[in-house]
Amino acid sequence: MKLRNCQSIVFLIGLTTAVNLTRADEMTADESRGFPNLPMKTAGGAQFWTDHCWQDGYRLQKNALTKHWRLLDPNNVRLAWGKRVQCEQKLVSLCPPQEATTAKHRVILLHGLMRTAGSMKSMAASIEDASDSVAVPITYASSRAPIASHAAALRELLEAFPEDDTFSFVAHSMGNIITRHLVADLQRDGDPKGILPRCQGMVMLGPPNQGAIIAERLGPTKVFAWVTGKGGMELGKRWAELEPNLATPPFPFHIVAGEVHGPIENPLIDGDGDFVVKVEETKLDGAASHTVVPVLHSFLMSDQAVIEQTIELLSNATAQ
Repeated sequence: MKLRNCQSIVFLIGLTTAVNLTRADEMTADESRGFPNLPMKTAGGAQFWTDHCWQDGYRLQKNALTKHWRLLDPNNVRLAWGKRVQCEQKLVSLCPPQEATTAKHRVILLHGLMRTAGSMKSMAASIEDASDSVAVPITYASSRAPIASHAAALRELLEAFPEDDTFSFVAHSMGNIITRHLVADLQRDGDPKGILPRCQGMVMLGPPNQGAIIAERLGPTKVFAWVTGKGGMELGKRWAELEPNLATPPFPFHIVAGEVHGPIENPLIDGDGDFVVKVEETKLDGAASHTVVPVLHSFLMSDQAVIEQTIELLSNATAQ
């Protein structure tokens, strides 16, 4: 029991430090209210910003705390901020609407809890190098809003793409739960833009498809709730409330789970896993395949062997 308590404290200290560093960066770079907009480099959206539109690498984002909007260019330079309409007008001036000549296949990449789109950078680059697909790594405020909000933003982003574009998904950890929520929303509320028929496949990396025991056990500490927000709690103590709002993808999906063994085991997960998510927690009926790899949870999306496997699985799905 003492070992478990010690592990919990170390884990929470690490999360708290990460959030504090992110807050400092975002507040200095992006919360300068009262000043005219000057193009400046930002962190891209760590923990406080969610993408609602993605066009040629330009991203329209909303702040989860202040609710104001900003427009970033492909290099994460802020071009406009304030009200949504002002940012949209700037986006139109930079990327005027044009009739699509060729439908594109877009691979939507979703990071996990406490991560950013930057964690999917290697995966995105490799996908574009190996195919004609357009990689779309998106950012969402994983620790500052509930999963339903992230799913709604993802829907908005997908619906803004040309109607002939097709989609695949590569998601890490919480990103998979957001995608499953999106699917359920479209099935329940209607899909006027025909998103689901255009989805061709998905690769789930370390998905907590059955919830996460580590989140359930850390939830009572209160610090965990403060650090990871509603989304983190939904993976643990509030999983029973969340699960009915999730659906199994109606398109081919593959699961890649991590399993590592060593001198230091995580006593919070009680079983084989990637140090954060148990192998059993990743399973979901209907998967086209379920593969176990010797990779830690935090590195599943950047491990070269996993990247190559993901590209092959996506290729097989789009060829069907």
